[in-house]
Amino acid sequence: MSTKPRVILSGFADEAANNKTAVEQFAAFAALGLQYYSLRFIDVGNGIKNVMELTKAEVTKLRHTEDEYGMNVASIGSPIGKVKLLDQEDGTKNRFVPFKKYLDDVKKACELAHAFETKLIRGFSFYHPKGADPWEFVPQAAEQLAQIAETCHRSDLTFGLEVEANLVGQNGQLVAELHRRVNHPALVTIFDGANIVCQGYDTMATFEQYQVMKPSIGWMHIKDYLDPRVDKPIGHVEEDALSHFVPCDQGDSGHVQILTDFAREIPTLEKMLTKRGIPGVILDLEPHLKGGGQYGGFSGPDGMAIALKALQRVLDFVGIDYHLRDFDDIKAARGF
Repeated sequence: MSTKPRVILSGFADEAANNKTAVEQFAAFAALGLQYYSLRFIDVGNGIKNVMELTKAEVTKLRHTEDEYGMNVASIGSPIGKVKLLDQEDGTKNRFVPFKKYLDDVKKACELAHAFETKLIRGFSFYHPKGADPWEFVPQAAEQLAQIAETCHRSDLTFGLEVEANLVGQNGQLVAELHRRVNHPALVTIFDGANIVCQGYDTMATFEQYQVMKPSIGWMHIKDYLDPRVDKPIGHVEEDALSHFVPCDQGDSGHVQILTDFAREIPTLEKMLTKRGIPGVILDLEPHLKGGGQYGGFSGPDGMAIALKALQRVLDFVGIDYHLRDFDDIKAARGF
């Protein structure tokens, strides 16, 4: 029996499907050996929808399709938190929703998490006005995130706060401060190296961002970015113009260094997560190898395979164990 720390491999399955149909997503992931996926955009027969827009009938149909392919949901890839903090024009297309009303969306995400038997909801830290100092908006963002965390907690769920450009929690220091202020067991953070590198941070600075977030990390998104710019000013990012995503062993994030360090954290983190009903420490592939933007990305079935192989190489190198489907799984499914 392996004594290595162990992770659960997952991914945003919509990235692997040319047309985002459920069958495409699950067939691609099953062929890659993955048994978990994060649910974001999907076509269950009525056109492509965000997970938040699925009807009860579509949820039921999707659950049956999951069973056919032996898939389980790792997290609800919701867009919760990708709205403005203030109702003011700032030159962006981001929408504003009064927060009391917005909590209805959080409750819907909780209902979906229960319907898909996952304990995790991915979310974000709100848009501050473009060009403003995000630190000025930490108190308001933290106050709203505290209510989101409590709503999730009442449903026995955990909310993951993803670090991402242009939001209040756009870097490690800001995300860590939001987590510190909220101070709630239902709130963890999600590290994503590419989301930091694309803002102009180099490899060393990205590792520093990871170190600051490390005590609060609940799971990770795995994607990488190779910034071709010589001059890399840190500031607002035109997300839909990003086009230099690469496999996780080819970019500037420094995944070998990060995951070498993270390996030591996995056993303790796993114990904490399992107490909350979460099956383990998840590494969620979100490669964007054929493009990415504000609300999603695309890699294709071939790109997802390349991204998974890159992650396997890194995990093998740093000594982290993981599971992919094998013949024993097929025999078990057939009752052998």
